[in-house]
Amino acid sequence: MLVVMQSHATEAQIRAVCERIERLGLKAHPMPGSLRTAIGITGNKGAIDLGVLESLPGVVECIPVSKPYKLVSRDTKEEDTILRIPTPSGDVIVGGQHIALIAGPCAVETEEQCLAIAERIKKSGARLFRGGAYKPRTSPYSFQGLGEAGLKILSKVRATHGFGIITEAIDNESLDLVEEYADVIQIGARNMQNFSLLKRAGRAKKPVLLKRGMSATLDEFLMAAEYILSEGNYNVMLCERGVRTFSDFSRNTLDLAVIPAVKKRSHLPILVDPSHGTGKRHKVLPLSRAAVAVGADGLLIEVHHEPDKALSDGMQSILPEEFAVLADEMRQIAAVLHRTIN
Repeated sequence: MLVVMQSHATEAQIRAVCERIERLGLKAHPMPGSLRTAIGITGNKGAIDLGVLESLPGVVECIPVSKPYKLVSRDTKEEDTILRIPTPSGDVIVGGQHIALIAGPCAVETEEQCLAIAERIKKSGARLFRGGAYKPRTSPYSFQGLGEAGLKILSKVRATHGFGIITEAIDNESLDLVEEYADVIQIGARNMQNFSLLKRAGRAKKPVLLKRGMSATLDEFLMAAEYILSEGNYNVMLCERGVRTFSDFSRNTLDLAVIPAVKKRSHLPILVDPSHGTGKRHKVLPLSRAAVAVGADGLLIEVHHEPDKALSDGMQSILPEEFAVLADEMRQIAAVLHRTIN
């Protein structure tokens, strides 16, 4: 259910509607827009008495939302969600006309490694740094990450170069630490349907980057995001990172067709990870071009200054000089689309 407020509705009227919804045993989710505020309602098991809400001051109408993902849907919020991610060098804007360029190693290995990569990608204009302190791996014998020590290294990167930090949480315990150290909490593909973790991310005070599961349908992807929004965190970015198919020429199949599909159904920004999406270094640049051309709101690029020595996913990490070329090409493509890279 969606309660649409008048364009001139006051904050007191909006608050009164939210309080009435809560007294009905439901949960209210106010979604401000440029012209008016809409209030999403979740928690109802059946029909709601519309007369109770429509009679309140400031209410225009109540609209049923048919899709199972209520808060993620454009039925609830027609305008694009635009996120502002605070960093020491100023806010990074994601969504709308703004495309985020996020880069860094797959895994945090050493302080020297991260600082060296950060220094080089900063020259190319990146302002958000990605790197895994926790690494959920298919094999229990693979490098699992440095944990909190890795998070402290990422803090050093932020302090030294002014980056915003994006890193993955793999369970509730690690999410507590990631929320303390990072600027954006990443939920990886393997945890897209870890519902207890999604609920915990929904109670976090930091933006969340949600990656699509390796075999997830679009509806499953959006429903996973709904878990986060339903807990009160509306600062969510989606990320396409490739799905598992029968193709044998790349690690995954990067589903760029999902970008316009998401934008038609949802107001949330969607980014693309061409590094995991292909698993091949030489495919990252061409698919980055395609991702921006088809409407992606950002790119997550794995960059390593010594990829042959990387402890994780070196084969899909590009060199800093290749990233410089990528960043320049992305700006040219974005300009054609009347968008900007930041």
